[in-house]
Amino acid sequence: MLKMKKEKYRLLTEQICALVEGETDCVAVMANVCAAIHETMGFWWTGFYRVKGGELVLGPFQGPVACMHIGYGKGVCGTAWKEQQTIIVPDVEQFPGHIACSSLSRSEIVVPVFSKGGEVVAVLDIDSKELATFDDTDRQYLEEICKLLTRSGWE
Repeated sequence: MLKMKKEKYRLLTEQICALVEGETDCVAVMANVCAAIHETMGFWWTGFYRVKGGELVLGPFQGPVACMHIGYGKGVCGTAWKEQQTIIVPDVEQFPGHIACSSLSRSEIVVPVFSKGGEVVAVLDIDSKELATFDDTDRQYLEEICKLLTRSGWE
């Protein structure tokens, strides 16, 4: 099972590398990246929140409707932005201050996206309907995918 997951991520990373190569429009990049992740991995909700005006604002996503604004340090996304690190939440009910955009979300991973200058410019947020969906394999590959966004020149 783990070997299959790693192989899916390996192929996904190759696909995303080709998708973002030479593209500088951040909305186009976010749209294709979240679509590729969502389709390949079968997650329940996959999308980006962009840092804009001191808060996170909903960007391109795949899945049901979502919260449109999240404050700095609020919920899993705002906390990942503030701490500038990936956060894996096995059970969202146990995360203090979790923002429930949907009661169907049970576990979550949020990965910050950094500018070339090292500033968080967005977060990649992925939710699952199942408990404890995300692990270190997800973290490793999703962080690598987010690094591809930085290397593509996305500011």
